[in-house]
Amino acid sequence: MTYIEMGGWPLMQNAAQAVRTAVFVHEQGIAPEDEWDADDATALHAVLFDMNGQPLGNARLLQPSVKVAKVGRMAVLEKARGQGYGARLLHALIREAKRRGHKEVHLSAQRSAEQFYAAHGFSAVGEPFDEVGIAHIEMHLNVK
Repeated sequence: MTYIEMGGWPLMQNAAQAVRTAVFVHEQGIAPEDEWDADDATALHAVLFDMNGQPLGNARLLQPSVKVAKVGRMAVLEKARGQGYGARLLHALIREAKRRGHKEVHLSAQRSAEQFYAAHGFSAVGEPFDEVGIAHIEMHLNVK
């Protein structure tokens, strides 16, 4: 059994940092100074926990404009992948974006995750680009 909790950075920081450090810093080799940014303070953070309260996955939702929400920093621990946890986190944030009245959800997908997001209705927009040494593509979903 797993569950998702959502909240601000003061409440979710420890759990979110554990997941993001494991996936982005240790697994993918992203420099710690590139992982943490000012957006954490204003984002809504979603963390998926196992029945023992251990964090397994994380994502955040930003609000760059009134009509657009942005999903970012989505990660699931390697040991927990392939069980639908990423989809659950993504859909929890899409539901929140709809609840807030956003018309679109945007994200910058690592190219290795592009098909995952496409399977959930996102479409690639523009050309691939490099972010922290990893190929990404901008993707959008209409949520009207």
